[in-house]
Amino acid sequence: MPKLDSYRKKAKQLVSWHAERNYSVGGKVRQLARFAHLTDLEILDTPLPLTLAQEVIAVEAGYLDWATLKRAVDDVPNPPKIEPPPRLAGLTPVLMVADVARSAAFWRDKLGFAIDFLHGRPPFYGAVSRDGVCLHLRFVHAPNFAELAEREVSLILAAIETANVKALFAEFEARDVEFPQRLKRQAWGGLDFHVRDPDGNVVSFVQYDVPSGS
Repeated sequence: MPKLDSYRKKAKQLVSWHAERNYSVGGKVRQLARFAHLTDLEILDTPLPLTLAQEVIAVEAGYLDWATLKRAVDDVPNPPKIEPPPRLAGLTPVLMVADVARSAAFWRDKLGFAIDFLHGRPPFYGAVSRDGVCLHLRFVHAPNFAELAEREVSLILAAIETANVKALFAEFEARDVEFPQRLKRQAWGGLDFHVRDPDGNVVSFVQYDVPSGS
């Protein structure tokens, strides 16, 4: 069980995030019933003293309030913690978009992905996935990738390895997806096509191991 100092640090960090106008604070503060109706922006415009931050951290940890948390963790010894060696576990591309909800709907309706989560009111971060492949979506006021892509050839933000890429291309074609590059065999042996999202982000779907004659 974490010591009280650990929870105190979390509360101070929450106050700092609020001062920096980090929209993630909204979801944490809405854990308190009296703030559940507020949007992220309204919470950032509401003062967040340390006592309120401590209450949020206590509720997040599963306690009724800060006093209850203190009674539970005071003088509880911490066993030594053995850290495992570092190991890279995966890679998640992050696409910059002007409207996270709209972008997530595109990936769902046009490309068959599931919406894993949308974070914020309105959403400023989200994730979509299909067959174990995950993409994150982050709000920015002015995505500029489309402008850059117009000046470059085959400029992509992510390459998604695909089995039976021809069938996937046919699936997307039936949904009127925009292809800046249609299905194409590359000189290095792969077979791929490119999809453009509503913000101009281009993603490649590629099959690296293509049987000869295919």
